[in-house]
This record gives sequence, structure tokens and C-alpha cells, in this order.
Amino acid sequence: MTATDTYLLLRAFCDELARCGLRHACTSPGSRSAPIVLSLVREPRIRSWSHLDERCAGFFALGAAKASSEPVAVTCTSGTAAANLAPAVVEAFWARVPLIVLTADRPPELRDVGAGQTIDQIKLYGDAVKWFAEVDLDAATPERMRWIRTLACRTYWTARAGRPGPVHLNFPLREPLVLDAPLPADASGRAGGQPYVTFDAPSAAAPAGGTHPFGRMVIVAGRDERDPSAAEELTAFAAQARIPVLADPLSGARRGPTAIAHYDAILRDPAFAAAHRPEFVIRVGDVPTSKPLRAWLAGLDDVAQIAIDPDDTWQDPDSVVGMRVSAPYRTLLAGLAAGEVVPAPSDWLAAWRAADDAAARAVAEVLAGEAILSEPLVARSLGEGLPADSTLFVASSMPIRDVESFLTVRADGPRVLSNRGANGIDGTVSSAFGAAAAGGRPVVLLIGDVALAHDIGGLLAARRLHLSLTIVVLNNDGGGIFHFLPIAGESDAFEEHVATPHNLDFGRAADLYGCSYVRPETTTELRSAVERSLARHGTTLIEIRTERQANLALHRRLQDAVRAELTPRAEAAAPRA
Repeated sequence: MTATDTYLLLRAFCDELARCGLRHACTSPGSRSAPIVLSLVREPRIRSWSHLDERCAGFFALGAAKASSEPVAVTCTSGTAAANLAPAVVEAFWARVPLIVLTADRPPELRDVGAGQTIDQIKLYGDAVKWFAEVDLDAATPERMRWIRTLACRTYWTARAGRPGPVHLNFPLREPLVLDAPLPADASGRAGGQPYVTFDAPSAAAPAGGTHPFGRMVIVAGRDERDPSAAEELTAFAAQARIPVLADPLSGARRGPTAIAHYDAILRDPAFAAAHRPEFVIRVGDVPTSKPLRAWLAGLDDVAQIAIDPDDTWQDPDSVVGMRVSAPYRTLLAGLAAGEVVPAPSDWLAAWRAADDAAARAVAEVLAGEAILSEPLVARSLGEGLPADSTLFVASSMPIRDVESFLTVRADGPRVLSNRGANGIDGTVSSAFGAAAAGGRPVVLLIGDVALAHDIGGLLAARRLHLSLTIVVLNNDGGGIFHFLPIAGESDAFEEHVATPHNLDFGRAADLYGCSYVRPETTTELRSAVERSLARHGTTLIEIRTERQANLALHRRLQDAVRAELTPRAEAAAPRA
């Protein structure tokens, strides 16, 4: 094997990825990975995004794949560089995001003999990938050229097809790692620019028509980021059948006349929850973030619950689902809508709608009394004010919970994305930049101070990659979410070891990384800052200062206000059996 053989095979590999549809790849510096990096960079149909840090590169690729719903490649050198990709790989696996992970490695004769930058990279990510292969770049014979092209197609289609997820290829590379002469022409690909191997997934057949009566049913729509148009069909069907949709913002279904936005607050009221037990529950997408909703579903152990998932993913932590349907829910809805739909009783939807409206009024009244910006008010303001062609990328931990609780129903709301596969806060800034790079729409990131500090290096993408991103950071000087948990009572260790105050000056961070900076104090100032940021090229860091104890107290006041609004009407609003 020579350097020419290596580069011929890698050039064919990258050409084939591009033929299949790969448009974005992420690189990071290194010596052993030079043949892979140079081959990707020199493929004109692939935009290669350069990163200093492998962890940032991995999460950038994750965000780009999430926003585009297409595979994105990420490559790195050998050793711990490959280990730094592990958090993004794990998130991609659990969130069903197609990643192509290309790790360079030392050849077998340099393993376990003290060679530098050498660790065991065989199946490094364990079961968190759909497929692993070690790729031996031997002589570039015609047979090997056919093999490498087939391998590239298999890699791309495996990441994308069925349940999407990461694929890991490990490349042991020998020196020399650079060419000393130009490559000869390559005519080993299919004519007309076609992939060497095409892939055609059979479409599921819609169920036959007929009469479909709907009684006291609810639809629980969890995170489903792959097909925004499917959420529109779901809401249209629910409106036809008069079925309440408890819609997580990550489902894309929080729109239309049957969407229920404040289920988290509503279901905290025991009287309402007990009076509105359904006869059937249809569950689509992932399990929602809301703990009250999950507890309510767990308590419906005697109710028929049907989970619909095209990837046959098990989303049932409480073991209450009685039927699983392995099909795209839009296919089933199309078949049902083709028949005679007998809507649910009008008072069933009306009761849910009245409760949602009452909760919305209670929340609005409490927030209207806030003299300065609060964390719930920021989440609500962004949901109400962002344009329809934008994306709201939300960090896990407290921001995603506030978005779920306080984002209102909008017919033309922004797309909402979040890393909720493994639910970690790592890499959030880099994922948002990736979404901005590949999503084709402006992105606003809502993030907490700890998550921003965790991925502060991700801000390099603003200057190095000339990307635009609006970052709204909620700075309460620590982990505010932990104040809502029992550990907050452990006063001897809580503040230092759990809340972890940091006293960071994010204005200085913005200056260091070449970002604009603004610190609004009112809703008007916040909306103006966001509008100015979206109108300009570049990255703006918008810092909102809050206080952890005050935030806890505000959330409790909001819950009390909703319960006070619901209690008098819970019995009166209960639908007839």
C-alpha cells in the first residue's frame, strides 16, 4: 500500500458519499487523519467545517444533521481525539440523528506497543452506533475501488435508513500520510453521477378506509424532529377528529385548534387530572420532558395506550403501553382520514381547551407583574416573537422545561430543536452552530449559563466559520434546575458542589470570541436585541441576569396561579362519560 493507493481509495470514498447526498463534514487538526481530512476538503460537493476541538466538531455535526435531517460526517485523528467524539455519538444514537464518524487510527503493528496517540479504537463507541467497520486501505485495485464505493454507500444509507443513527468507520493509516505527486484520474464510479449503490425504502401502506369513531382520546406528541410536515398532518387530523394534542414543542405539533400547550401546569392539578382520564391515548415521538405528563400517563394503567413509531423504538419507561405500531404515524393518519371520521364529543375537546386557556391567562397575569425579565418570561417571549422561518435551539436542563411549559400555541411558530436523546448539556453551542450552518434558516439558541460555560469553546465557530447565531443566555450564576430537586435541602454541600456558582463575565467571553454583546432588562429590550441580531450577519450574545431562588419562587407562583384558576372549574368542565 502506498500513499497514492490510500488517497485513491479515500477520494473514491468521499466521491461516493457526495453522490449519495452528503453535503457537510466536520474536521479537526491532526497528523494521522490528514488523508481523510484532505480527501473531504478536496471533494467540492462537501462543505468541510474546520474545528479546533473534536468535541465541538462532533456536536456541530450533530446539530447540522439534526437541522438538515441528512447524514453529516465528522473526522478526527487517533487516540483520545476519537474519545472526545463519544458524547456526540451517544446523543446521536439516542436522538436518532444520522452521523458518519470517520476516525483515523494507527495501523495494527503500532497498537499496544507504546506508540503515541494510540488507544483501542475498535468498537470504541460500543452499542451506541448502528454499524462499525475497520477499513483497510490496501492497494487501489479495480476490485478494491468497487469495494470502497460500496462501503461508502453502505455507510451513508445505514446512517440514514430505518432508525437513523451514527455509523463508525475506523481507518488504520500508515505513513507516508501526504502525497508526493498528483493523483491519476478515476473512472470507477457509476455513469451520470449516480451512487454505486442506491437505496429505496418501501413505503408503508395506509390502512383501508372505513368508519372511525373517536371517543375520549388524547394524542401525546413527543420529540420528532425529522419530518416537520408530518406534524402539520397530525394537527390537521386532530382538528378533524376533535382530539386534544398534548404537544411537546419538539414535536412541531404545538399549533392548531386542538393543541394543548400548558399540559405541564394543568396536569399538576389533581382534580383536573382525575376528571379528564381518557379512554384511549395515542403516543407518537419520544417521551415528553414534562414530569407531570409522564406521571399522568403512568397512572393510566387501565387505559388503552397505543405507541406509534416507525423505528420500533421502545418509549415506555412505565410499562403502560398496550399496543405498539411500527409505522410512520402520518401513514396511519392518512388511512384514517380517508375513511369516515366520527369526531370525539365536542365537550371533551372543549374541556381541555378551556383549561389550557385558563392556564394561559393565569401565566400571563403573573408574568405581567414581573418588573424585569425572568426565565419563564424569556421562554414565552421567544416563542411568541420569533419569525416562522427561524429555529429555536434549546439547551437541556431548565431552558427546555421552560420552553415546554410556557411556549404558547402558534399557527406559524419557529421550529424547535434540542439535544434530548441523552439529555445532556454538553456541546449545545456547537450543535446550534451546526444547525445554523446546515438548516437554511436563522437560529436562536436559548441556553443556561452552565451549559454555555461547558461549551464555551464552541463560540470559536462565530469567528472562524463566519456563522450567524443569536445566543440568549440565562445567567443565574449556577445550576438553577437543582433548586427544584430534593438535593437543594442539603445545605452543607449544595451551593458549592451542586449549584456550582462561577461568577463568569460573559461580556468578556463575547469580546474574546468576536461576538456582539447586549444585556437587556425588559421584554421590549429583549425582542429588539433579538430582531437586531437576526437582521445582521454575525453572532450576538444576549445575556439575561436572573437569580436562582427568585426563579424557584416564580415557578411556584405560576403553578399556584394555574391551580387557583382551574380548581373552581375542574368539576364543571369535566366532560360527560
